[in-house]
Amino acid sequence: MLGACLFSLCGLAAANTTQDEQTLQAPHPFQAQYRLEIRGWPGATITHTLSNEGLHWLSNMHFAVAIARGEERSRFSIDDTSTRSLLYNSSYSLLGVGDSYQLNESDISSLDRQAALFDLSRRAGHEGCMVSTPCDIEFVDHRGRDEHFQYYVDQQHSNEPNTITVPAGEFEATRVTLIDKEKPDRYLHINFHPDWPGLILSAEYRKEGRRQTYLTMTQFNPAGGNAP
Repeated sequence: MLGACLFSLCGLAAANTTQDEQTLQAPHPFQAQYRLEIRGWPGATITHTLSNEGLHWLSNMHFAVAIARGEERSRFSIDDTSTRSLLYNSSYSLLGVGDSYQLNESDISSLDRQAALFDLSRRAGHEGCMVSTPCDIEFVDHRGRDEHFQYYVDQQHSNEPNTITVPAGEFEATRVTLIDKEKPDRYLHINFHPDWPGLILSAEYRKEGRRQTYLTMTQFNPAGGNAP
């Protein structure tokens, strides 16, 4: 189902649970739109909003097409070196049939996958995670089940950001690859902006050498700041 495919893409993005003493990039509120293409399904537009709610942050992704709709949101708190999940909700509907899920803080052993996506984008490039020495990452799925992956940063651009062009414009990017140790034929490439935690420039999920899912940023609107 389209909702499941969307959240599988986001769900693969996880966070390194090892605490790093280095101060990480402070987040900024924004709204972005992504174009999502899934093999065998019609394309969809995802709206992604990161907003500050005082003592915590809210990351929200939602989409709607003629036959399906879905939403995933996470409230989390941060400090200079870490992220903490507080509340997670997700829902989807296909042809009027769907389901919804909620995880409270006590249900989340590591991070929910929306908070994990944010945390990974914030850490990438700061922990020495290379293809020869990938870092272990953990998160829980929409039902609260533990997931374990590894990630590394593109070695060619580990010391300074790459530059990529997407429909929304040209941006600096930190390229991250996520791998499933139990399914080595599946991996996810994500380009994050190094100065805007949580912002996805593009993402590509491949299985058995074939592209299954592709996401690219089509619009970017910073809130209370300057565009990168």
